Amino acid sequence: MSAQTETARAPLEGVRVLDLTRLLPGPLATQHLADHGAEVIKVEDTGAGDYARTMGAMGGDSSWFYQLVNRNKQSLRLDLKQAGGRALFLRLVETADVVVEGFRPGVMERLGLGYAALAERNPRLVLCSISGYGQTGPYALRAGHDINYLGYAGVLDQMGSAGGPPGLSNLQVGDLLGGTMGAVMGIMMALFDARRSGQGRHVDVSMTDTSFAHMIFPLAEVLAQGRVKPRGEDLLTGGVPCYGVYETADGRHMAVGALEEKFWHLLCDTVGRPDLKPAHLAEGEAGARARAELAAIFRSRSQREWVAVFDAVDCCVTPVLRLEESLENPQLRAREMLIEVEGKPQFGRAVRLSGMPAHVPRVAPASAGADSDAILASLGVDNEEIARLRAAGVI
Repeated sequence: MSAQTETARAPLEGVRVLDLTRLLPGPLATQHLADHGAEVIKVEDTGAGDYARTMGAMGGDSSWFYQLVNRNKQSLRLDLKQAGGRALFLRLVETADVVVEGFRPGVMERLGLGYAALAERNPRLVLCSISGYGQTGPYALRAGHDINYLGYAGVLDQMGSAGGPPGLSNLQVGDLLGGTMGAVMGIMMALFDARRSGQGRHVDVSMTDTSFAHMIFPLAEVLAQGRVKPRGEDLLTGGVPCYGVYETADGRHMAVGALEEKFWHLLCDTVGRPDLKPAHLAEGEAGARARAELAAIFRSRSQREWVAVFDAVDCCVTPVLRLEESLENPQLRAREMLIEVEGKPQFGRAVRLSGMPAHVPRVAPASAGADSDAILASLGVDNEEIARLRAAGVI
């Protein structure tokens, strides 16, 4: 056994996270933390709990959706509207490093669990609040979903084909880039500083803000030209022949990302059209003609045939796979991006760190409150008190 294996340690071992979130952005953020060693206690209410449990196709007692974003967690049921529930939560806060919540702004304060109250019990605590529009501003209390956040941030306007309406994506950019990864980033920065200074912070994550802050190329265009280019006419949305999606003979597609001139020249040589080399970054009519020529070429063979051709040519031309095909992709398999949880595939860790222990994931909690007794016992609550709390509907 190597020295690295003997000392393998997850970087977030010893970090306790209390997760009050539901649905997607918050639960996936805390799952990322759990995957890297954090102890995550999913605190669900005594009513519906996390209603992701029953959303979409079921994989046994809970939905596949719920299972994909809640592994490696424990579940505790608490009624935070009751004084007894809040008291138990505050006892947990004293033992925690992070609290993550996704309520509308003001809800935690109304429960008596705002940042000031939590910090009074545990000054080192990091509270992360995930919301659509942030804790302040004229839209703070508005409802919203991914499509709304992207609409306000200018992202949705840039998605889709030239001349068509804004396009929709099954990868929720605002929820995941904004809510999930923004929360993980904010938590890790605040946690680092809390360990150094002894003082926690309130992390305010707006899914609209975080989506907006990543509109790099569109903002560069505005700064240079005063406005964004119309949808489908920018460098990365189909405005030039060297970057785009082309249909194949069997109705599948190939992704062409030959932005660098050397890659474009290799592409042109590979398809036997060196005459197209000058059209590398051509726009307007010249670009449209080159795109039409390239489209006709790709329609002459099936996707499988083009993969056989371009697998041997390093010029950024790859197949557009369906997810079920991605699950069998040799690169993703080699990177262990597919793991098994009770015999079913799930995504592996999103970030690779050296010196990590073997990943042996635990299935998502089978039911709301599945670990309530054990968690409360660790706080010194005896069986008689647990029974009384359950009878009162506190847990």
